[in-house]
Amino acid sequence: MAVRPLILIVDDNRELADLLAQVFQEAGYRARVCYRGRAALEAIAEEQPAAAVLDMLLPDIMGTEIGKELGRRGVPYVFATGVFKGLQHSRDAVNKHGARAHFEKPFAAGSLLQAMKEIVPPPAPEAPERDEAIEVELDIDVDVTDAMPIAPIEMTGQIALAGPAVTAVLKGQDIRLGTPERHQTLVRTGPLPLAPRGTVERGVLRDNLPQLVTAFWQLQETGELWLQRGKVKKAIWFERGWPVFALSNLAADRFGSFLLRLGRIDRAQLLEATGRAAREKRRTGDVLVAMGVLQETERLYYVAQQVKAIMYSLFSWTDGEYVMSFQSRAAHEPVRLGLHPAQLIARGIRKLYTPERLGRQLALEDRLSASREPAYRLQDAGLEPWEEHLFELVDGQRNVAELLALARKPKDAAHAALVALLALRFVEKA
Repeated sequence: MAVRPLILIVDDNRELADLLAQVFQEAGYRARVCYRGRAALEAIAEEQPAAAVLDMLLPDIMGTEIGKELGRRGVPYVFATGVFKGLQHSRDAVNKHGARAHFEKPFAAGSLLQAMKEIVPPPAPEAPERDEAIEVELDIDVDVTDAMPIAPIEMTGQIALAGPAVTAVLKGQDIRLGTPERHQTLVRTGPLPLAPRGTVERGVLRDNLPQLVTAFWQLQETGELWLQRGKVKKAIWFERGWPVFALSNLAADRFGSFLLRLGRIDRAQLLEATGRAAREKRRTGDVLVAMGVLQETERLYYVAQQVKAIMYSLFSWTDGEYVMSFQSRAAHEPVRLGLHPAQLIARGIRKLYTPERLGRQLALEDRLSASREPAYRLQDAGLEPWEEHLFELVDGQRNVAELLALARKPKDAAHAALVALLALRFVEKA
């Protein structure tokens, strides 16, 4: 059996580093991940890697210091960072610091993998091993009484469709999704036989949903993020880093129940539509159009709002388990959102983080400074003008309490804005 080359990955974004390690392992390499610079130096001393992928800015030392040590040992490395901006800086990464290449986040993981194959070829592929079975099938049979409490959600009435290349914008009134009634869905339409496919990475959900979404974005990955808490299972599908679709096994998230929570249909219409859908093996939305309850454009609009609501609802989860799977393309669905991941994160935090949770993320005595390596462009986050002004007040000296006072907005709203800025890596704890 050929020895698999070891690739060292150094990045303080744990979810991104773990995801990148999975990409290399799937390609036939071994991967070792370090989240701090000094830990990377210790790892190099223990076992010299064949090559390395380095972030430039780390919490303890600069990635260039690791690069110097690798250079002394004759180990090739590349930078994958958000520090350098533009062609000249990329040239500096190669000419001044000795990197073989430079990738600016976000970048396609496949491009980085191809560059690494040219530097250190992987061994000839062996017979592929089948992934173990993953028991995460979406069987739609979980009622609200079997799950955690469901908070109401307020959403904008505008929906952009088609993902990265937005081709349509549907507009309606701002909507409020109310708390579901117990046992409001009485008719089952059967299971959805869906489960992660391809390369799989598992982990524990601990207030790290923003980081998981950002990992897909920074590596421009296509695939699925499945999350489970107790009996409840939900999934977000990504295409080249964009969240485009979502599913849930919670009865209250089903399309008919969603419309009932909105007040768009009544219980009698729901029972008739779900009954016909089960008998005729059709989607509830199609049946509601056939009944004359919805117009076709309304169906498309509300399905997109339903998908968006499922994505937002996951920001209320403080714990659980996740499974990431990666494919060459996302599953085909008639509705594909054009929701930027930065906006999903910012709005999800604003809508569903409780005051207690905000306090755990950012204590009043914490001091904030502008991040040296933001995960997104500021204009991508869809911040309100007052939130942009609040960001400008972050100077490394003021603590959270002082910033909340200067915001001149309700305390919880301002606190959520700061936590969103932290999650998007526009700011960091000083």
